[in-house]
Amino acid sequence: MLRGAQDYLLEGHLDSYSFARAIRNIIEREIARQELFIEKERAQVTLNSIGDAVLSTDISGNVTYLNVVAEHMTGWPQKEAVGHPLSDVFQIIDGTTHKPSPDPMKLAVQQNRTVGLKANCILVRRDGYECAIEDSAAPIHDRDGRVTGAVIVFHDVRMAQATVFEMTHLAQHDVLTDLPNRLLLSDRLTQAISLARRNHHQLAVLFLDLDNFKHINDSLGHSVGDKLLQSVADRLSACVRESDTVSRQGGDEFVILLPEVTHSADAAISAAKIIAEVKKVHSIGERRLRITVSIGVSTYPDNGEDADTLIKNADTAMYHAKQSGRDNCQFFRPDMGLNVVERQSLEGQLRYALERQELLLHYQPKVNLKTGAMTGVEALVRWQHPERGLLLPGEFLTIAEDTGMIPAIGQWVLHEACRQTREWLDAGLPAVPVAVNISSLEFRSEHFLEGVQVALKNIRVDFRYLELELTETVLMRHAESTAYALRQLKAIGVRLAVDDFGTGYSSLSYLTRFPIDALKLDQSFVHDIIAKSDDAIVVSAVISMGKSLRHRVIAEGVETIEQLAFLQAHGCDEGQGYYFSRPVGAKQFAKLLETGISAPV
Repeated sequence: MLRGAQDYLLEGHLDSYSFARAIRNIIEREIARQELFIEKERAQVTLNSIGDAVLSTDISGNVTYLNVVAEHMTGWPQKEAVGHPLSDVFQIIDGTTHKPSPDPMKLAVQQNRTVGLKANCILVRRDGYECAIEDSAAPIHDRDGRVTGAVIVFHDVRMAQATVFEMTHLAQHDVLTDLPNRLLLSDRLTQAISLARRNHHQLAVLFLDLDNFKHINDSLGHSVGDKLLQSVADRLSACVRESDTVSRQGGDEFVILLPEVTHSADAAISAAKIIAEVKKVHSIGERRLRITVSIGVSTYPDNGEDADTLIKNADTAMYHAKQSGRDNCQFFRPDMGLNVVERQSLEGQLRYALERQELLLHYQPKVNLKTGAMTGVEALVRWQHPERGLLLPGEFLTIAEDTGMIPAIGQWVLHEACRQTREWLDAGLPAVPVAVNISSLEFRSEHFLEGVQVALKNIRVDFRYLELELTETVLMRHAESTAYALRQLKAIGVRLAVDDFGTGYSSLSYLTRFPIDALKLDQSFVHDIIAKSDDAIVVSAVISMGKSLRHRVIAEGVETIEQLAFLQAHGCDEGQGYYFSRPVGAKQFAKLLETGISAPV
């Protein structure tokens, strides 16, 4: 039998029964051998086809089998590994301490049960390469239930760990800027508050909102807006310490956590640095964009002792920064909360102001500084609030800009100014051109020119009676397209003026290309021309430049005889301000058209 015989017959006992039995045994054994071979092949193919590594040992802990995946992960071919102690082939260490981990096969044999590897287990391949794995080991039993060895099944978890890490990162970070999002900020702020409470130190929360970002987004498109947000995010991150957290709340809002500040002044210094950095030019493709930021600051423990309160109060302070002219920082004060409630109330009521016909226009004349004759009038919007009385633009236009209501209000102002001009003309009054302020959002509208033409034609007002005032910032934001739009407006006879001149960013080369009729000198320069030599120099220079460019120069905010005298001495063409007349209602202005301006020039 040892030499390969399939069966045997005893000498002298050869008969039909014994021979038949021997043949049957041979056939049965061959069938069993074939079935065993097929089963073994099936098992081998199966083990080599699965994604997990499989390794087995005998009762002594020596390797008896590795599938293809196990060969690859351990670096040991099966022919070499068989017979080696498991510790040679399957080296595992703790991922944190890098000390050897307990042998799971040995534990499975000793405890006669399935055991798993400890978390954070690392397999050290034959060449020293380390790989994170998960596995379980189980004992192997014979027919009688005795343990004869063990088998371990393990797999590479790097991809799974990377996926988990990526999913966690995505859940906690803003997709556009990769900054921490609200969720992660809240967690870090809560931890920082606990630490500050234990160590008795302060922390600060800065709430940031970009000024007029919506105009850029609407006029240049979301792609440019997104790149600008990314540029701002990079600058914010560069302005703070590694221990600080810069997060994006959504839209154009960011929150910065300063987890430890010695004094409130530290937060003010950080805010000033951020304001200075953000307002520098942002190069977005071929465009050079400028933007400013308004910042509100709250501190722990003075302005709140939990994350939600600190963020809410910093947000409140930010709104006050907006109301204070933007591009500045405000610290939270308890009385600010009342103003926020008022703002929210105004916001809700403003949405219905047009429907309820609560908006109205006041008119302020422009005067020729040589003759004293009225040369034009500016239409200024007011809100006749049913409870608060007459509200000036500074009390509600910021809300209109933030909520996207500016285009609707601007369109109403244009129509109402034209309608009123028609009414004065029909009354036989010596009507003058009426100036209307145009926002960036209106000017960049695809149908702006058409809207102007329709308004004038429907109301039957000659185009020469309308003057559009645009700020330097609006004009320079897209200089090339601006020049084209201005030429179209000029072609139909509309007058054009640069409003608040001297406060924005102008290029003289572009000013010569724009078909501008007038430069309106900002009142901030006029206000101090007597007291401050610097402002006097600016005013004199603008007047000279205007004459060189053949533009009318109009001084805003003329309030005193001394200011008037200075402007006249330097050859300023026109003036506008309280010295001549405050803005008045349509009926009062009709009387001014009849009688003229009484103030001496």
